[in-house]
Amino acid sequence: MKIVIHSKKETELLGKKLGELSFKGMCITLNGDLGAGKTTLTKSIGKGMGIEKTISSPTFTILKIYKGEIPLYHIDAYRLEGIDQDLGFEEVLQGDGVCVIEWGEFIKDILPAERLDISIYAQKDEERIFEINACGKRYEELLEKLV
Repeated sequence: MKIVIHSKKETELLGKKLGELSFKGMCITLNGDLGAGKTTLTKSIGKGMGIEKTISSPTFTILKIYKGEIPLYHIDAYRLEGIDQDLGFEEVLQGDGVCVIEWGEFIKDILPAERLDISIYAQKDEERIFEINACGKRYEELLEKLV
């Protein structure tokens, strides 16, 4: 599915709706160039989940956990490209929260088979193209509710 977004506000609305539709064990990967809107989308997913704490990029910590009715696990895998060791992410990837992974392509070998993959392509100004791919029945149903 492709969605064309024309402003940061529309990105925030998309993220908020994703957060409202979230469920325990949900996994979302976000891929796109620097500045494409991955963290903006994640912040809005958190808002839609009812998380009040300010969400920021976990670039240096790699993982940030935000408590809510359903916890939000926010991973930035940018610095993990090519790492072969056990990262210990099984608990968050198979846990009771929502796991949002920026730069998911760098840890694709450990990602769950069922997930939502979102690629963001920056266009001119604030316009973005979101390509959303549902992997698994539960995520296909989520996409139907998203539009």
